[in-house]
Amino acid sequence: MPRTFLDSGVLLTAVRGSGRDQDRVLRILEDPSRTFVTSPFVHLELVPKATYYKKRLEKAFYDEYFRAAEWVRDLEKIEELAHIEAAKSGLAAMDALHVAAAHLGEADEFITTERAGKPIYRSSLITPIYAFD
Repeated sequence: MPRTFLDSGVLLTAVRGSGRDQDRVLRILEDPSRTFVTSPFVHLELVPKATYYKKRLEKAFYDEYFRAAEWVRDLEKIEELAHIEAAKSGLAAMDALHVAAAHLGEADEFITTERAGKPIYRSSLITPIYAFD
């Protein structure tokens, strides 16, 4: 059973996307063999805006996803590892936090909407998988 960490862009594609990209993401989300791993940072990127703009269906989707996912909540460890990885790999702050959480959550997969060549692909903690391949 793979442990899968989805970045925020993947979840946004699930609720706001269309066509082949959305279908690909929904197949990942509907795979019963996966255990999803997440962090407060992914939640913070998605839920407050859906709440503020009263996007009830979008918020309901996120609520269901986050209720079912395993959370990595040790913020001190996440921040410490993210800081090291950002300095080593040139990651942006939020990407570093996601990578650190995925690593600490023992994710087998880190699925992202970032294309190859972006700094996240320099991380030694995870191996990113482009969601739309």
